[in-house]
Amino acid sequence: MGQTLAYGPESGAPRFFVWATKDPNSGNLDRIQVIKGWIEDGKSQERIYNVALSDERVTALDGSAPPVGNTVDVKQASYTNDIGDVQFSAPWEDPDFDSSTSAFYYVRVLEIPTPRWTTHVAVARDVEPPEGVPASLQERAYTSPIWYEP
Repeated sequence: MGQTLAYGPESGAPRFFVWATKDPNSGNLDRIQVIKGWIEDGKSQERIYNVALSDERVTALDGSAPPVGNTVDVKQASYTNDIGDVQFSAPWEDPDFDSSTSAFYYVRVLEIPTPRWTTHVAVARDVEPPEGVPASLQERAYTSPIWYEP
């Protein structure tokens, strides 16, 4: 679980190959991201890189991604896999690599929206979902970190 890169600064920016496949009993995948963290001027910093997006969406110039959509039927506490992808795989290289700065990297995978557990309970009990609580959520999976030390 996790690892420190045996990597010298002369090797250039770290390169990873990321790959994720959906759980057969859950929602399709929305996106796969690499999260990078480091310390700068005594403060922790973090940056999220969208590596792959479903449904031919494209990352904006500012690094953000358009929403995947939402197929959740709140009245039935159901959803369809009409959006998203079954799997992603892509190479990624740190575009902001500084060989003099320690950093960590981990991968996060987001599913398409699916009904939140409170939505399932409300449907099972034939009551309205609770107010102020989202009816859907996007499940996530995380890898262990990979560390870079100069």
